[in-house]
Amino acid sequence: MTTTDLTLHRPDDRARPDSDGHTDDGARRDDALRADPRLHRGHLHAGPSAVRRPRVDAAAWRSLALHVLIPLFLATGMALAYLGAFGQPTPHHVPVAVVGTSAQSEVFAQQLNDADPDALDVRTVADASAARALITSREISGAFEVGATDATLYVSSAASDTTASVLQKVFGPVAYQLGLPLKVDDVAPSGDGDPTGQGLFFLLVALSVGAYASAAAISAASARLGLGSRLLAGVATAAVIAAVGTIVVGPVYGIVTRGLWALALVSWLYVTAIVVIGIGLHPLLRHWTTPALTMLFVMLNFTSSGGVFSSQLVPPFFGALGAFWNGSAWLHATQSIVYFPGQGWGRAGLTLALWLAVGLGLAGLTHLWSVRRTRLANERVTVREDEEGIAA
Repeated sequence: MTTTDLTLHRPDDRARPDSDGHTDDGARRDDALRADPRLHRGHLHAGPSAVRRPRVDAAAWRSLALHVLIPLFLATGMALAYLGAFGQPTPHHVPVAVVGTSAQSEVFAQQLNDADPDALDVRTVADASAARALITSREISGAFEVGATDATLYVSSAASDTTASVLQKVFGPVAYQLGLPLKVDDVAPSGDGDPTGQGLFFLLVALSVGAYASAAAISAASARLGLGSRLLAGVATAAVIAAVGTIVVGPVYGIVTRGLWALALVSWLYVTAIVVIGIGLHPLLRHWTTPALTMLFVMLNFTSSGGVFSSQLVPPFFGALGAFWNGSAWLHATQSIVYFPGQGWGRAGLTLALWLAVGLGLAGLTHLWSVRRTRLANERVTVREDEEGIAA
């Protein structure tokens, strides 16, 4: 049987307390602290180089600069787009009519054209009924009629409240020169729930923000899913966003009181196109996807939609964009549904469908490119491993 050694080992002399109650180690530590006060900061065993500040990492500064580029891009783009489009609204070939077919009416219309050829495109119509019909069909923005005791300006606030206001400023002085009071007849008002006519534009803003934010979220969170799954998630998310927007603008606030199902359908088509385009851009742009979508569907979209100022009041660049951009197509379609019932919106619907088709094509192409890039990367890794095995 073995015997366990139970002998208590006494500490060596270095840990034995001296006459003051300190061990020899403590004395040496006190002497070190007195010799170098920097050791009070916890660097008891550190040399002089440990207290130096770390060198600045150039890679960290480069990363910071790249991240700051995004907000700088957004701030610059917003300033250029919004101030460029809305800073100085000026009439550009606004289509209007003078009521009357007499020689005097023809001369008056020509005088209005000659006064500022770039501001108005003036024509003549037979009577007030014809003028109202053209305004309702949105072929002209307003009409001016000279009567025996007053002058009447026919406008449509539902088509563009700002254009109606600008025409009042244009024809108010004309009526004053004729010595007649000006009466304004709003042929197609926007309705009691939307007195300024801006309700649909603000819905466009909400749908656009929800759309590009959803595209970024789906692209980032579903990287391991197939393209079909990502597109299906995008279509479903777009349906929810369109439904929420329709409920808010309809039952919640009462801004829109008719055509809600058609409004929801057009909104779903609009949001789906943006989400799909975002999914298609993400493999190429990565963290720059959101800034790119912001440029496309905020900076260029809102300024050309006609929601704040119609295309005849913004610079030609933004007016030209409005001819085919998806925001102006959505707004034209929803205005037709809500404020101009019976008026067709087939061209606007076709424009939205084409944007969706472009998004699907882009998503397919970038998916094939991403798959090919991944395959080539895997092949390079395999070749490198084989070469390393041969070398070994």
